[in-house]
Amino acid sequence: MTSSTVEPCKSEDFQVDIEKNQQDVRSQWVLNAPEPPSPWHVTIDSVVFPILVWGRNYTAAKFRKDILAGLTIASLCIPQSIGYATLANLAPQYGLYTSVVPPLIYAVMGTSREIAIGPVAVVSLLLSSMVQKLIDPSTDPIGYTKLIFLATLFAGIFQTAFGLFRLGFLVDFLSHAAIVGFVAGAAIVIGLQQLKGLFGITHFTTKTDIISVMKAVWEAFHNPWNPHNFFLGASFLVFILTTRFVGKRKKKLFWLASISPLVSVILSTLVVFLTRADKNGVKIVKHVKGGLNPISINQLDFNSPHVIDITKIGLIVAVVALTESVAVGRSFASIKGYQLDGNKEMMSIGFTNIIGSLTSCYVATGSFSRTAVNYAAGCESLISNIVMAITVMISLQFLTNLLYYTPIAIIASVIISALPGLIDITEAYKIWKVDKLDFLACIGAFFGVLFASVEIGLLVAVAISFTKIIVISIRPNTETLGKLPGTDMFCDVDQYPMAIQVPGVMIIRMKSALLCFANANFVKERIIKWVTQEDSEDDKGNSKSSIQLVILDTSNLVNIDTSGIASLEELYKCLSSHGKQLAIANPRWQVIHKLKVSNFVNKISGRVYLTVEEAIVANNKSNQF
Repeated sequence: MTSSTVEPCKSEDFQVDIEKNQQDVRSQWVLNAPEPPSPWHVTIDSVVFPILVWGRNYTAAKFRKDILAGLTIASLCIPQSIGYATLANLAPQYGLYTSVVPPLIYAVMGTSREIAIGPVAVVSLLLSSMVQKLIDPSTDPIGYTKLIFLATLFAGIFQTAFGLFRLGFLVDFLSHAAIVGFVAGAAIVIGLQQLKGLFGITHFTTKTDIISVMKAVWEAFHNPWNPHNFFLGASFLVFILTTRFVGKRKKKLFWLASISPLVSVILSTLVVFLTRADKNGVKIVKHVKGGLNPISINQLDFNSPHVIDITKIGLIVAVVALTESVAVGRSFASIKGYQLDGNKEMMSIGFTNIIGSLTSCYVATGSFSRTAVNYAAGCESLISNIVMAITVMISLQFLTNLLYYTPIAIIASVIISALPGLIDITEAYKIWKVDKLDFLACIGAFFGVLFASVEIGLLVAVAISFTKIIVISIRPNTETLGKLPGTDMFCDVDQYPMAIQVPGVMIIRMKSALLCFANANFVKERIIKWVTQEDSEDDKGNSKSSIQLVILDTSNLVNIDTSGIASLEELYKCLSSHGKQLAIANPRWQVIHKLKVSNFVNKISGRVYLTVEEAIVANNKSNQF
């Protein structure tokens, strides 16, 4: 009789011991995780040439598609490159140089398969608007060009550093909403700047704000001006926009929109040459220096009094160029179903601009318009960039003399035709519906560019985005968790009112990814306040169930600094003084590593668990004993 009653107790104790051992083993999984990878290993992993990977499976069929795509984007690239160089206040050949060396470098190092590298409108405007404040390109074009090369070098160095040290998060300070507003504002400013070429205006403002530009156009109309420039430019602008409309309606005719800028340049040049319209007031490009990219390392003047200013310009341009390139690359990578390596992209764009600055190129990045054409043409790899670069190289070597009679109004038309795609009203409306603070950043960037300057617009966008980040990080939300009936899930009791809170246990989850000096004190005080409220008496004088254990679910917490650890220690002392325990559940790799090094795990008697459920079970068992 006695033995039969004792036996089940032994069996129960044996089962408890097994469960306790299993729980201890799982806790050791958390506590004995290996050391996080060192920065050196992270750096080594970043330095790989993607061409060595995808080149192994390259076939003749893919090569045929890439040749067609490369020739197609070259037909768009040549007139655009000349126009963007003009927008940057550089001689036309520098735009063509920038479409030769950078695409070749990127083809070796880049991770995107569709992106087309070269000069772009926004970066060209940004460079000219800032550098011309240091040196006037009309009075000292050589000195101005030297500063452009130096800014390109610094931009490349910053971009490479971003990728090498995994600082890509800096690019994200230009949020999606800010980019939408900034690009739209820049597109309008670029279009207004092209009125100079479209109307053949001789004297024009160097400022980029809409008021100064419109004032310059108004004054030009009150002076004698030649309408031939406008009629020529407007006619071909209508032609280019019409072919683009046809290309969108009939996908098989996409090539029509792609070659229309080059066709416009060829036809308008023939018209001016045959009619000698340049003698009747039509402004032309005139001499375009031919030949291969000259070495420009001797033009990098580090003794210039403007070096500090150029360094700042290089940083701004680096961020803007990277933002555009990574955004373009990710867009088309998602369509094709593969992942883009952001850090390698930054390094590849950085090396592209460093080498470009030594070979008479200015800042190059991924172009949305040319990338879209490259994708539509069926490109398979970055070989299309190589084909494009070789085509431009041949044009520089043998065809530059044919550009002498190219009317400037046509170059303005080519640039204007590329601008509607940069103004995304639908996306702006979507931002308004989703997040009003994001929309504030969007319109702040838009009006900053439009009514002040490009750099002011950028500053406003970054300031608003940064303020949003600070507010969220300093005042992170925390939530009380309860168990959903019939499940093992612990969820926010406010979002799921049916969730049941465990008696005597308060489970708190932080929504912030970082517990640091900016928010640690706020989080600690909020937790203490909640625990105090739970322990307080209600209005009728009935004491609520006393909290015995506070479980911090750190599944969202990616990292913690010394201030965060200090706040946890203060929280532990405060809870201990009131007879309560503190436990940590599901800590991430970096978090548990720092908690062990700081000896915090020992202070809380090793109460670190893999899940919230295990923390509750362990507390119940300790209370039983």
